[in-house]
Amino acid sequence: MTVTPPVVLVVAGSDSGGGAGIQADVRTLAAHGVFSTTAVTALTAQNTQGVRGVHVAPVDVVAAQIEAVLADFDVRATKTGMLAGVATVEVVARYAAEGRLPALVVDPVMVSASGDRLLEPEAEEAYRRLLFPHATVVTPNLLEASVLVGRTLGTVFDMGEAARELATTTGARAVMVKGGHLDADVAVDVVWDGCHLHELGGPRIATTNNHGTGCSLASAIAAGLASGHELLPSIRAAKAYVCRGLEAATGWRLGHGRGPIDHFAHEAPDDAGEGGVGATFGPGDGGGTHPPVDPGS
Repeated sequence: MTVTPPVVLVVAGSDSGGGAGIQADVRTLAAHGVFSTTAVTALTAQNTQGVRGVHVAPVDVVAAQIEAVLADFDVRATKTGMLAGVATVEVVARYAAEGRLPALVVDPVMVSASGDRLLEPEAEEAYRRLLFPHATVVTPNLLEASVLVGRTLGTVFDMGEAARELATTTGARAVMVKGGHLDADVAVDVVWDGCHLHELGGPRIATTNNHGTGCSLASAIAAGLASGHELLPSIRAAKAYVCRGLEAATGWRLGHGRGPIDHFAHEAPDDAGEGGVGATFGPGDGGGTHPPVDPGS
């Protein structure tokens, strides 16, 4: 008998190069056996070498897409990526405040891989004030977390303090600060789950094919939540999934810049956890620590 897959709503921008954005989200969710619905917030002209142009979708069009999905589908989890501006953050936050965006995973796309700010200060504040309070988990990278707390983060201790502070001051249920930008041979990601800090550490994966790791990680977390798993096991499984994708794509030569990961680099069936093919959901706290991902966009 065919089982109907759980549904995730992705609210994010499109990447014409296919490595990040909604394209990466849809592949990640498909790899987890989850059905993806989408609301496109922006169209970007980009490839592995950079972004050439951005067209921000009118906010009423974004709202119409969200409304159309929610009116017809039993959405089990929501993932946000590039929201592009304060008006879009506000409309998404309105749906979240109404309780219509379940299991909300917020990937706050605020800072580029080169360190450039992507949003005006008003949009950054709207994330903190309006959207984060309704998030199941927020997943900033090191640069984004630095912007959000207003100071440079340079150590694992700093990351833990920032994760705790962001959750406490914004009302987010949990915060995961990704440490891929730390200048060290070993990287550590830190999760504050509302009660405890968890350090997820391991060696870096030497590859230039890391475009879209942040998008893929957040969507994999949403896939776990949509499938009925608890937050921390979903985070651990998502990290393991992205690490497999990084390792499998190290030899790829797609484009001339930062290439994508392999979203379909499944584990052997005997190694897959109860989350299905390619998943590593385990009992209790999850399946141990896994290598952190390098920073993607």
